[in-house]
Amino acid sequence: MLKKQKLSAERHSLAGFYFFYFASIGVFLPYWNLYLKHLDFSARQIGELSAVLLATKIFAPYIWGWIADHTGKRLLAIRLAAFIGMAIFSIVTVIHGYWSLLITLAAFSFFWNATLPQFEAATMNNLGDNKHMYSRIRLWGSIGFIVTASLLAPFIERFGIQYLPWIILGILILTWSNTLFVSEASNGMQHSVSSSILKTCLKPAVFSLLAACFLIQVSHGPYYTFFSIYAEDNGYSRTLIGQLWSLGVIAEVVVFFYVHRWLPSIGAKTLLVVAMLLTVIRWWLIALYVEYLPVLIFAQLLHAASYGLFHASAIQLIDEYFSGSIQGRGQALFSSISFGLGGSLGSLISGYTWNSVGPSYVYILAMCIALLAMIQFIWIAKPRFGKA
Repeated sequence: MLKKQKLSAERHSLAGFYFFYFASIGVFLPYWNLYLKHLDFSARQIGELSAVLLATKIFAPYIWGWIADHTGKRLLAIRLAAFIGMAIFSIVTVIHGYWSLLITLAAFSFFWNATLPQFEAATMNNLGDNKHMYSRIRLWGSIGFIVTASLLAPFIERFGIQYLPWIILGILILTWSNTLFVSEASNGMQHSVSSSILKTCLKPAVFSLLAACFLIQVSHGPYYTFFSIYAEDNGYSRTLIGQLWSLGVIAEVVVFFYVHRWLPSIGAKTLLVVAMLLTVIRWWLIALYVEYLPVLIFAQLLHAASYGLFHASAIQLIDEYFSGSIQGRGQALFSSISFGLGGSLGSLISGYTWNSVGPSYVYILAMCIALLAMIQFIWIAKPRFGKA
């Protein structure tokens, strides 16, 4: 009984971290670029300032993953990175220049981007033989996103967007504070199992998975960087835009709630293909029918697939392929290649093409990239329906 209570308390602490971490994302994604627009930055500058937040994900998570794997102090690394990132972001509350923001955001993201991949590894270790239950804990991150994305919309409409950095800082403080209540799992470091990162990555199934993660995140570039601006330019209010972001994440929560049942019976590879196919459809709808609210609502519901289903399936496969002494670096590599390299490249491409070729064509390009991700995964990984 006592063991069950301890396990329950530990999972509440894990869920709390996800809640606050993604609550900060619920501020960043819908409203950060509107804040940058408020500061009179151009589309190109907005793309660059968004890209720098993601660019450090290319190398920072792997560096911190190496530290965690070799020291065995994963939670200490998470707490240290979260605290330093929070302290650096406090500078954003008092600066407004392009170069000062660029440098500060780069420094902030180097530390902040290190926390989530290592926390993913810590969560999987805490779950032990119940790894399929990961989505039930991770859904609290989606709930945190919904809370901030929804509540901030009326606040911004009434008081203005200039207070956004202070709101983000408050959430970052809560995120760091929550790490103090999480304990290191006893099986967190399995140094007895020795594997090679390079050899693992060169396996066809692993290579195609990482390629798919990279390409899918590139395709999300226009969405994460310009969706709010795109919707506002097409006549949608900021309140409605916040609600559309929240709707997408609500759909994501539903998937996270049920996907633990689908993974054992359908298989992670098959679910990954379904997620990529629906991602292709989502970008096509946003590209051509953004002015039709019912279509845009349906496209937002497809966030359940393009992020929720894809992420849950990918995390399951990453944990399977990268185990033992390379577990932390495996999660870091997943974050670096997808959200880091893929996300920053997607933001840059979007920023450089948004005005020159037009928003609709940028989303068509995103659709083609997502289609390429699906085709190469089917060709190389050869998923068998009903098999993980």
